[in-house]
Amino acid sequence: MKKWLKRFILVLIVLLALPVLFSLGMYGAYHRIVMKKPGGLPVPVFPGPIGASVDPFIGTGGVFYMCANNNPAACVPFGMVRLSPDTSSLLFDKTALNYSGYYYGDNKIIGFSHTRILGAGVREGGNFRVFPTLSDTVQVGDDAPYIRFSHDQETAFPGYYAIQLKKPDILAEFTATAHVGVHRYTFPADGTPFLRLDVTSALGDGRCENGVFQIHPETGEMEGAVRYYGSFSGRYGGLDLFFVARFNQPVERYSVWCGDAIQAGIDSAAGNDIGAHLGFKSGIPLEMHLAMSPVSIANARLNLDTEAGASSFDDIFAAARDVWEKRLQCIHIQGGTDRQRRIFYTALYRSFQAPTLFTDVNGQYRGFDKEVHAAEGFHYYTDFSLWDTFRTVHPLYNLVARAEQRDMMVSLVEMSKAGGGCLPRWPSGCGYTNSMFGTPADMTVSEAWLKGIHDFDMETAYAAMRRTATEGVPSGCKFSGRSGLDVYQQFGYCPDDKMKNSVSATFEYAWADHALSLLAKDLGKEEDARTFAARAKSYQKLWNPESRLFHPRHSNGRFEAEIKPDLLTYLDFEGKYTRAYCEGSAIQWRWAAPFDPEGLINTIGGKEVFVRELEDYLSKTKKRLGNWNPGPYYWQGNEPYFHAAYLFNDAGRPDLTQKWVRYLLENKHNDDYIGLDGNDDCGTLSAWYVLSAVGLYPIAGTTRYWIGSPLFEQVNLRMDAGVTLIVVAENNAADNPYIQQLWLNDVPLERFWLDHSEIATGGVLRFKMGPEPALH
Repeated sequence: MKKWLKRFILVLIVLLALPVLFSLGMYGAYHRIVMKKPGGLPVPVFPGPIGASVDPFIGTGGVFYMCANNNPAACVPFGMVRLSPDTSSLLFDKTALNYSGYYYGDNKIIGFSHTRILGAGVREGGNFRVFPTLSDTVQVGDDAPYIRFSHDQETAFPGYYAIQLKKPDILAEFTATAHVGVHRYTFPADGTPFLRLDVTSALGDGRCENGVFQIHPETGEMEGAVRYYGSFSGRYGGLDLFFVARFNQPVERYSVWCGDAIQAGIDSAAGNDIGAHLGFKSGIPLEMHLAMSPVSIANARLNLDTEAGASSFDDIFAAARDVWEKRLQCIHIQGGTDRQRRIFYTALYRSFQAPTLFTDVNGQYRGFDKEVHAAEGFHYYTDFSLWDTFRTVHPLYNLVARAEQRDMMVSLVEMSKAGGGCLPRWPSGCGYTNSMFGTPADMTVSEAWLKGIHDFDMETAYAAMRRTATEGVPSGCKFSGRSGLDVYQQFGYCPDDKMKNSVSATFEYAWADHALSLLAKDLGKEEDARTFAARAKSYQKLWNPESRLFHPRHSNGRFEAEIKPDLLTYLDFEGKYTRAYCEGSAIQWRWAAPFDPEGLINTIGGKEVFVRELEDYLSKTKKRLGNWNPGPYYWQGNEPYFHAAYLFNDAGRPDLTQKWVRYLLENKHNDDYIGLDGNDDCGTLSAWYVLSAVGLYPIAGTTRYWIGSPLFEQVNLRMDAGVTLIVVAENNAADNPYIQQLWLNDVPLERFWLDHSEIATGGVLRFKMGPEPALH
């Protein structure tokens, strides 16, 4: 063989081998990062008894687009402040893998910021980022600093996060109140402490404009404001945020930056890229309390004085710990393994991290009209991931957080009043984001009312929901409403030649109409009830007996669209074959009518066919948790069809519900950094686990619960003062998933559902479990 040919082959082999070797090297580096376990760092504070079973690192990693997107932030229930590290990747210093600011596969910290949305595939927050250092050099732009970190040097539990940084050697600890992020940094005794406060920081591609700040070195304070544009806030014109930071010692020296310009000894700055580099005395731990407000600097200072005042870090953490202990006591479990308890209480913890409290301590908040309002007799919330949370989170609140649920219903109605007449779908900050589709507030508000939460303006709420469902969005309102409403009403389904997501939209609109029909009936609006009940059957018009799928249908009545049933929308990059479906395959959307199980069963072909095909569907679920490709069959990581296992109850096979619910509890939730099978979406997947582990699963928008297979020997749900529902599972064990007998208040129960009215005043739901199916 000629020399040149040998050299060519050698070069070719090297060129082909380099990407492989690079990939193997990157995988090895990633593996070394994620194999380190948090929790071993000695810290001076301790969690409460229940908080000790919470692991905030669950669901913070995995395949990045299938990651749960959770975060170990220090926060209190529903707090505006969620104080956490913002991380960047081992390669190219990119933050693209973290939606909530923190990603378990990263190995660099770029600072600690105060805001974020948890569990969703959206980058919103990252405001007022703080970076501790021993260097007096001000680094800006591409030279902004970072510190490498290791998971075995961090720890977190409810209300607290800490990390031991290396090079420089700094212990960073964080706790929070609802509006105040509390920092404590312990620097080496021989170094000069500095804090870099990036006033215009943001996650991902977010940005800030009109930033301003003023340093008051003699009083140890700094104040400022920005208009922030994130993935959501950028959709409605930006969110104004104000802050006041207070230190436990005077500021000894300071520099500011504006863009690339750095000035020493200047105490203020204004611009779109600004921050301060603050120096302090050494010798004592440096504490900083940073309070936020969406209203004004004066309100931020009032929040700071009211919630933190002169309290120490330890005092504020103790209060945060106690708040979490009280919140998590709403469900008390007995039995189960340590792993099950850890997953359960972490899931319950996640269920109470969103929505976000948006009122300041004086009751003021910024409404959808961008004006300042006063909340009288309620707390105003925002950041509702309703397209997700209406399915599990809000039904959970109807059981164990009814006071907060009432305030949330008031908040949604106030958004409608200030925003132009429509209840929102995914409200964030002070505006409509129009993320996702449909009108999930219909299910959320209807269910709360039907379950006895009446202390809010239902007249306004019903008028808004009815108008959106029948007339569309009022002029001037920036809500996208029900896309294609006119053709949905004209044809009785969403025609594929007129709109995108036609099959998914038909299912979601039908579900909303079903909820409105129940609400209208309860309100004595019989004609509306009949109209909406008829519309709730619209999904059945998309059943194609030839493909045996709910198929996109054109306005001419024909099933003309070409589809690939086993193709996920995520993998159909041009949307050619899945444009009629949202976040799922045609096979997955086949089961998306939990509000009408009898109609769904009859449409598909009766109980025998339904059971056979549903079991086949569930049996083909990918076994690996957080799989990079979840496949076209059952996927626990997405909302429209994660109720599927409960449908067996209505098909006469409750034993299969019990079998598959136990399987999903044990195999599709874990206590590692992956933890969940997809985005947690503000606690939605976590609340699925909580409810399923209890043994009751809600049909959202109704008063009905399916009965599943309880995971623990006993569960006490504290629903209201003096009202407790006790769920007892006798002879419960991993190999005893099947219900042998069932009683409600010592009366035998011969069905596998309950109405909320049967448990609204508490009681005892008692199971006898066994290894084989017994009741059909």
